[in-house]
Amino acid sequence: MTQQSKRAWLAAVAVASLMACGAAHAGGRFVFISHAPDSDSWWNTIKNSLKQAGEDFGATVDYRNPPNGDLADMARLIEQAAAQNYDGVITTIADYQVLQGALKKVTDKKIPLITVNSGTADQSEKLGAIMHVGQPEYEAGKGAGERAKAAGIKSFVCVNHFATNPVSFERCRGFGEAIGADYKKSTIDTGIDPAQVESKTAAYLRQNPGTQAILALGPDAAAPALKAIEKSGQKGKIYFATFDLSDDISRGIKDGSINFAIDQQPYLQGYIPVAILSIMKDSKSTDLKAATEAFKANAKAKKRFEEYGLAPAYGTRHISSGPGFVTKDNIAKVEKYAGQYR
Repeated sequence: MTQQSKRAWLAAVAVASLMACGAAHAGGRFVFISHAPDSDSWWNTIKNSLKQAGEDFGATVDYRNPPNGDLADMARLIEQAAAQNYDGVITTIADYQVLQGALKKVTDKKIPLITVNSGTADQSEKLGAIMHVGQPEYEAGKGAGERAKAAGIKSFVCVNHFATNPVSFERCRGFGEAIGADYKKSTIDTGIDPAQVESKTAAYLRQNPGTQAILALGPDAAAPALKAIEKSGQKGKIYFATFDLSDDISRGIKDGSINFAIDQQPYLQGYIPVAILSIMKDSKSTDLKAATEAFKANAKAKKRFEEYGLAPAYGTRHISSGPGFVTKDNIAKVEKYAGQYR
């Protein structure tokens, strides 16, 4: 056997071993820490994915979050996770500067770390994480903006309900730069209270009557913003795009008041990290490539993704969960699971 063929054989054995371990479901004890306040229902999809991944891979998964979305509280939760010696930590990078110290306590203890959702792959690597699973936010905003530009849109308002997360502005920036608008002048910080979102959106539209489009950053912004334009008699007349999915957003897409939703497939952001960490723990291996290949071959994971119509984009290290675009053409395929698994 040549040296090259021997290496190939050893790699194949490693993948086979990891696949076997994944099927055995020995699991582990993991924690998922988000930046979301208790009131943000969008995270229910991720909670569902954590539960199902735990069942599929025999793992115990705790969900932790700061009740009011305070990032200092989130940092404390990460520090507590490091002290509790979990087999793995999964967390968002809501603010790199605020969280990097706490996350260093995780990696200093050699606890495997996977970042998801907010943040970038580059930030994830700097933090010492194994991988990042999420939607590139600037690219998602830019893709949405390119669609709007093709429809003749030149001005917009970005309705930001979670401005406490610096990464949120990347969505607004991408959209603004795609259509040639100043995103800073076009962004409003509304907070998460529906009445406040509605009133601030309505006020902006009154003060800027030439606004052609609305970009909502999620269901908590989209539903109240829709109410604002409906009360002003502009429903269906303003170009409307939003991130993520909900029952209200599905109805808006079907009745034409929402042009499209940007889908980051949040289910993947919970399920994949739990699966990868479980496979690596079961096999007692740190070989991410082999663990990813074993995960891609896992029958239960395949079945989940096929059933829910999910499609991750695998990179050499990181996995992109989006963006995808939901329109009238494909809403029927995804609305069945909106708010649960999509």
